[in-house]
Amino acid sequence: MPKAPDANNRRIILAGANPGLRLFDKDGKVTAFASIWMVDWSICGAGTAVVLWFDGIVRVVSEDVDLASWLERYFVRSFLEVQGLPWHEPAVERDLVQVSMSLADGLSVKAADIQIEMSGVLDRRLFATDNFQLADGVHSLSLVIAPVRAATVSIGGASVPGFVQVDGSADRPGSSAFLTTAEVWRR
Repeated sequence: MPKAPDANNRRIILAGANPGLRLFDKDGKVTAFASIWMVDWSICGAGTAVVLWFDGIVRVVSEDVDLASWLERYFVRSFLEVQGLPWHEPAVERDLVQVSMSLADGLSVKAADIQIEMSGVLDRRLFATDNFQLADGVHSLSLVIAPVRAATVSIGGASVPGFVQVDGSADRPGSSAFLTTAEVWRR
């Protein structure tokens, strides 16, 4: 395996935002996972996309299906949040993805028949690491993260069961649903 470049010499491969969520049932089992992408620039283009896991099915929605497929394969499959979920080849759908996000108020997404809402921003803080493992090696990541108190997912107008898990402390709250901005990935 080739040696990872020194963190200071890594090149930017994506700039944008990637809010996400996991919903849980009362027993702590994941009922849904969503990764929302607003890519300002990447080595594979720019655009918006949603990767949604629900009931063992992975859906990828975007106007740019090549970009969205890359995001799902290169990034999302490696996220710790999806480890242990039955992750099958996704159904890739070409459709408009509309995203409205504010670090003050939350997020609203419409993609095909999927609707995602996040609200109740708990905090805003910087996160950075030079040791984020993706399938093809170690990457650097920096972003502003804003955990939120509540999130919902609906498909075809039907609410997906589950709730957000909020943890941490008053000084440093955490959540299974979060907004991000100023996100930069380097390889």
